[in-house]
Amino acid sequence: MSTTLTIDGFTLTAEQVAAVARDSTFTVTLAESARTALKQSRDYIEANWMHDDAPMMYSFNTGVGLLKDTRVKVEHIGLFQTQLIKAHAAGMGEPFDEQVSRATMLLRANAFASNYSAPRVEVVDRLLAFINAGIHPLMPQKGSVGASGDLAPLAYLAAAIAGFDEAEVMYKGARMRAPDAILQAGIGEVKFELQAKDASALINGCTVSLAVALLAARDARNLLTDACVSLGLSLEAMRVEMSAFDERIHLARPHPGQIKAASVIRALLAGSTRTTHAARAVQLPEEIRRADIAYTPRIQDVYSLRCAPQVYGPVFDALDYIDGIIAREINSATDNPLIFSREGGGFEIISGGNFHGQYLAQAADLLAMAIADLGSICERRIARLIDPGMSWGLPRNLMSGIRGVNTGYPVVQCSMSALVMENRTLCMPGSVDSIPAKGNSEDHISNSTWCVRKAATVVANTQYIVGVEMLLAAQALTMTEEALEGFVLGKGTQAAYDEVRRQIPACLDGDRWFHDDIAIARSFVTSGSVRDAVVQKIGAFL
Repeated sequence: MSTTLTIDGFTLTAEQVAAVARDSTFTVTLAESARTALKQSRDYIEANWMHDDAPMMYSFNTGVGLLKDTRVKVEHIGLFQTQLIKAHAAGMGEPFDEQVSRATMLLRANAFASNYSAPRVEVVDRLLAFINAGIHPLMPQKGSVGASGDLAPLAYLAAAIAGFDEAEVMYKGARMRAPDAILQAGIGEVKFELQAKDASALINGCTVSLAVALLAARDARNLLTDACVSLGLSLEAMRVEMSAFDERIHLARPHPGQIKAASVIRALLAGSTRTTHAARAVQLPEEIRRADIAYTPRIQDVYSLRCAPQVYGPVFDALDYIDGIIAREINSATDNPLIFSREGGGFEIISGGNFHGQYLAQAADLLAMAIADLGSICERRIARLIDPGMSWGLPRNLMSGIRGVNTGYPVVQCSMSALVMENRTLCMPGSVDSIPAKGNSEDHISNSTWCVRKAATVVANTQYIVGVEMLLAAQALTMTEEALEGFVLGKGTQAAYDEVRRQIPACLDGDRWFHDDIAIARSFVTSGSVRDAVVQKIGAFL
C-alpha cells in the first residue's frame, strides 16, 4: 500500500527522506502552497525578464563560471540549458545506488519547493514523477568537488529528467536509457524541454553530498545502538566488573553522550548475574591458573570494557551535531542565484554561495572519525574474545571440534582488523583538502562529495565489525553455558543473544563456512533484527 508524502520546502525531515529513499512504494506530491508560490515567481520571470534588455542574472541569461559576464540571448536560452548539462556531465566511476538517487531527487524537489531557485513548477513535477515511477538516474560517484554544488553527478540526473539519449537510469531492476524508461513508465513526454534557469537549478547545489550524508548518518545512528548491544554481549561473555557503569561516575563528568551510553548498558544488563563477583569466581578451563586458591576480585577491567561509555559518548554527541547540520540542509536553498520577493511587489535575483558544501564536508569527516573509533574499540573486544589470556579463560579462538584440525575465529578477527585499518585511512580529513577548479573561479572547494562517500564506507565497514562482535560474544556465551550454569544474562542481553542464536546456530562441531556467518552478522545491523528483539523485550533503551 502506497504512503503519500507532501513536500513544501520547509518541513521535510531526515526520517522522511530515508523512508522515501528506501521504500519505492512512497508517493511524493507537491504542496499547493508551494505550487502557487513557484507559479507566481515564474510568471514574474516570464513577464519581466525574458527579453534581451533584462538585467544580467547569473546562469539565467549569462554563461557560468568565468563566462558570467557573457550575456545569453533569449533565443539561445533553451539551447543553453541543454549545453549546460552536456558540459557538466563529466563524472566517472561506479554510479551511486538507487537509494542515493531517490534521496537526491526528493531533496532537490524539496529545495525547489521553497521557491528560492526559480525553476518552472513542471521541473518539480518531473522530479516527483521519476520518484513515484521508480525511475532512478545513474549518477557517477566521482567528479564533484562540492563547490558549486555537485555539478557533475547532478548533470546526469538533469540529463535523465530531460530525456537525453545519453542518460541512463535504473528502472524495475534493469539498467536502460532514460527515454526507454520514461516511455515504459508512461510519465509524460520523453523529451522534456528545459527553459530558463531549469538546468542550472537542477545541477547547482550540494544535494548529492546531502543525500549520501543523510543516509550514512541514519545508518550510523542505528549502528551505534547495535554497538551498545554488541558491547553488552561482550561484557556478559567476559564477566565484567559493572562498577565502571555506575551512574555517579558519569554524572561527575557530565557529557550527555557518556551519561547516555552508561545508562544504556545498565538497561541492557539489568538483572545479569554473569557480571557479578560470584560469576567471576568461577575459573574457566583455559583461564591462567590463579596464584592462590582464594578468589581475588578483578577490581577493574581493561579500557575497551571499562571506558566504553567514555568512547561511545563522543559518538552520541557527534551524531547529534551531525543530525543538526543535516536537518538544516534538508530545507535549505543551495542553488545560485536565488530569487527573493521584493517589498512592494516583484522579485529580485541575488548571487551567493549557498552551494558550497563545507558544512556537509566537515560533518562527514566527523562522522567518519567517530564511527571509525567506534569500530576500533569493538574490534579490540573481538580480539579479546578469542584470546583466553585476555578474556579470562574463554576457549582459545572460540574453537570447537578437533583441536588443530579446526582453527576457530582468529581469521574472522583478522578480517575485522583489516576493516579497522581501512577505516583509519578513510578518516584522513577531506574537508581541509581544497584545490582550485574551473580556471580558478572556484578557488576554494569543500570536497564534500568525497567526504560523504568515505564516511558512508566507514559506516558500512563498521556494520560488519559490530555484527561480528555480536556473533563472537554469542559464541563465547554458548561455549561457557555449562561452566557458568545458573548465572543469567541481563534481560536485554538475553533478548539479543536469543535473536543471534535464532539466526546463526552456535558453532560447536568444528569450523564451517564463516563467510556466510559474517554476512548474516552484518545483517543484524542493516536489518535491525537484534535491536528490534531487544526493544520488544525491554522497551526503548536509548
